[in-house]
Amino acid sequence: MRRATLSAPPVFEIAEQVRGRITLKADTGAVAHIFVLEDDIVRLLLLPDGAIKGPPSWAIAPGAEDIAEPGRDRMSVEGFTCPAYALTVAGALTLETARIRLVVQLAGFHCRWFQRDGDDWRPMAEDRPTQAYDFGWWDGKVRHYLARQPGERFYGLGEKAGAMDRAGRRFRLISLDPMGYDAELSDPLYKTIPYILVADTGGACHGAFYDTMADVSFDFGQEMDNYHGAYRYCVAESGDLDLYMIAGPDPAAVTRRFTWLSGRPAMMPRWSVGYSGSTMTYTDAPDAQAQMAEFITRLEEHDIGCSSFHFSSGYTSIGAKRYVFNWNREKFPDPAAFVKSYRDAGIELVPNIKPALLRDHPRYAEVAAKGLFVSDEEGNVVEGQYWDELCAFLDFTNPDAAAWWRENLTGALLDFGIRSTWNDNNEYGVWDARAAFAFWGEQRPAAEARPLQAMLMSRASRAAQLAHDPDRRPYLVTRSGMTGLHRYAQTWSGDNRTDWKTIRYNTKMALGLALSGVSNSGHDVGGFAGRKPEPELFLRWVQAGVMMPRFSIHSWNDDRSVNEPWMYPQVLPAIRRLMALRQTLTPFLYDLLWRYHRDYEPVVRPLWLDFPADQDAWTDGDDHMLGRDLLVALVCDEGATRREVRAPAGADWIDVWTGDIVRGGETVTLHAPLDGPPPLLARAGSGIAVDLARGGFRPGPFVRGLWLFPTVGDGRFSWSFAEDEGEGLSAGDTWSGDCVCDGDEIRVDVHREGPGGFGDNRISILLPPGEKRRLSIENGESRAIEIDGRRGVTTTVS
Repeated sequence: MRRATLSAPPVFEIAEQVRGRITLKADTGAVAHIFVLEDDIVRLLLLPDGAIKGPPSWAIAPGAEDIAEPGRDRMSVEGFTCPAYALTVAGALTLETARIRLVVQLAGFHCRWFQRDGDDWRPMAEDRPTQAYDFGWWDGKVRHYLARQPGERFYGLGEKAGAMDRAGRRFRLISLDPMGYDAELSDPLYKTIPYILVADTGGACHGAFYDTMADVSFDFGQEMDNYHGAYRYCVAESGDLDLYMIAGPDPAAVTRRFTWLSGRPAMMPRWSVGYSGSTMTYTDAPDAQAQMAEFITRLEEHDIGCSSFHFSSGYTSIGAKRYVFNWNREKFPDPAAFVKSYRDAGIELVPNIKPALLRDHPRYAEVAAKGLFVSDEEGNVVEGQYWDELCAFLDFTNPDAAAWWRENLTGALLDFGIRSTWNDNNEYGVWDARAAFAFWGEQRPAAEARPLQAMLMSRASRAAQLAHDPDRRPYLVTRSGMTGLHRYAQTWSGDNRTDWKTIRYNTKMALGLALSGVSNSGHDVGGFAGRKPEPELFLRWVQAGVMMPRFSIHSWNDDRSVNEPWMYPQVLPAIRRLMALRQTLTPFLYDLLWRYHRDYEPVVRPLWLDFPADQDAWTDGDDHMLGRDLLVALVCDEGATRREVRAPAGADWIDVWTGDIVRGGETVTLHAPLDGPPPLLARAGSGIAVDLARGGFRPGPFVRGLWLFPTVGDGRFSWSFAEDEGEGLSAGDTWSGDCVCDGDEIRVDVHREGPGGFGDNRISILLPPGEKRRLSIENGESRAIEIDGRRGVTTTVS
């Protein structure tokens, strides 16, 4: 065996061929495993030393809700169909499925990837021609260099600052706690998802996922080297090159496929879709329980609905510090009674928990003696900086530590009636090179899998909640995490800074997360850190926030003021209407989360995801889709009262509030007054589920409604939405209908499938304002109604 050198690149040949895998071996000892997993997914596992060095995978879980400990074996093909493929070898290896083609030059190892596009093979990606991989002649890091094509665009990487297109920039994927970050410029942030969606100049897309938990850097053209041509790269500090390539060319299909690949999204309870109050100020105050009670009083006074409260860590305080699983009994003498007071008001508490114990935590010595903290190879506790002093982190790869967590979470919170968790401050800043994770008895350097700890924290919290109340869906939210976090928790964009541009760039972060498989997300509305928002900024932030899956107003302002719905009397009437709108749209948002859970459909979406053929839809502007049928036009600029919006070509659109028709490809100016709702366009030929009950602190009984947006001329379409009682694990109902439109009439038939376990058997169907055509229901008795200027009918379905 000879050592690889720059003058003598490795030469590979086929060594083994089994179900779903071809193994190539080189004369240098390098091994390349090529996995044919699906017609549209081919994987490359490249091992320069011939052996797997990295830990098992915690990212790959095709269609599954969990991964068994200690993680997924890197050689496993479980969960994949492993379809038939064609293979030829003649100087180069050519592998071909129905959707993807891989050509590997065996001398030197150079890969070219193609995807099926009709009857043709369209180029996806190609290694750069010079030194695309490190076969042992560099520094031992995992390196992959690809040729960069003119006009290529790069999306994904989860939660990243700035424009959605990552071209021309460099990013680090490590988890930090960048409180008050700049949403346009800061890097890195909280989450690490080494996945990119690559689009060519024609809008065709493919996905590329590097399955690593090590620190990673991506460069999309910032770096240049005259000797290699235009290139981009991924470099991981350790592990193996484990690359999943997903063929398109449809970007929506690629996004669904990657979401499926990384696991089934958790379905949260219905109440999680409502407004969630929060602030650090209440629980930090000496009279915390009184301030928490005052929040309920103010909700009722201003008639504002609220379904949960993110309960900040001040409830755990001893002095000025925070101690997980401790209740400050001076602030909260009777936790169970306090929890019940919120439950009686219809509000679920979501308590903040942290995976680290400060040195003077009352139970630090006990946990250290049991060996449950992250330690070095000799068992010495490794400490890190946390808030105002040093701490030790629980090691969730140690089964005893996870069990300790579940036991204490149950005793300290769940037994008091709490049914959810806010998994916070879980970035695991363990930078000591000696730090090691237990990894279920196979100890490994902490640097190989730092982001895994945040996900395992959520996993352990979820397990405790399910064990305590097995008949209810748990609710969890996490600040940090890695690929696959959506299997366990909702997330948000962390401790953002109060600024106008944060509305714009936080939304792009949410879109990047959704393209990376994580759709159930939101932001701290109003801004968490920095100055308090002025009235106009606060109002625009609430307009944006009510259109996100997670809607929470949260703050830790410099002046210790509190972002609350009633903080500015002059805009309170508009805020109340927006909060009521959120209650109206709850069935629509809940249905989108069902589609995400069931079908892997992203909730928030860039315009081009559904309209890739429309080149102008690729403009990185301030409009996005909520589901496939609702266009949200954000107002991100101070003083603006109008929004110029270009409707995507490929559909007609209807102004949700006026009923005005907008043709696809047309640019219109929409009114965006401060005292009005956010500008919205609905796709013609769609229906949006709504709750027509009166919104507010104590809303009226649920009234099932459908905002119907018929085709502009003659046409037909179908609509459907899912619903259930909101918390249980049993299947719910699906309402659906077929709609036929002509010049005089809109005819709809309505169906319900399922046990009928939620609401009654009636539905009210409303047309856009100004719609003149007659509405008739073909399969049931109905009566005419009019609500808020929308004509419609109420019908009963048997």
